[in-house]
Amino acid sequence: MSSLQFSPMTANEFALFWPTFQAIVAAQETYAIDPGIRQEEAFAFWCQTPLLSMAVKDEHDELLGSYYLKANAAGPGRHVCNCGYMVTPNARGKGVARAMCEHSQREALALGFKAMQFNAVVASNQVAVALWQRLGFEIVGTVPNAYRHASLGFVDTHVMYKALTAH
Repeated sequence: MSSLQFSPMTANEFALFWPTFQAIVAAQETYAIDPGIRQEEAFAFWCQTPLLSMAVKDEHDELLGSYYLKANAAGPGRHVCNCGYMVTPNARGKGVARAMCEHSQREALALGFKAMQFNAVVASNQVAVALWQRLGFEIVGTVPNAYRHASLGFVDTHVMYKALTAH
């Protein structure tokens, strides 16, 4: 995609993003978030708790997606970050998730993180698994039947990891 703009997500932008967030969570195919989550709880989870929550827009100011970045653990584990990404239906398959992941890695480095870890990539989400692998993430573990997929039943999740710097 040409000329994506990244900026900290505002409450107004999250309100515009809410239908996408709600639909992704309600589908119960990729995120282990309660499908009954209310908008204000989702805003806190996505925008207030993380260190960073970014809105991604195109050159026409259309919201295409969002990601958050946070420490994966506290104290001695704080050097590893975690991110979540969501793309609007209109932007799927157009490189937005790739751009968000690449941007989040640069932001993570700027914030002092040494690595990025995805804790529970749903194994049946083959598009995401393949993208993360193309971007240098490795599957370092698989948790059997850790996700209850809406149509597939219990499926595995992967822990995926990428060093951002030489430790």
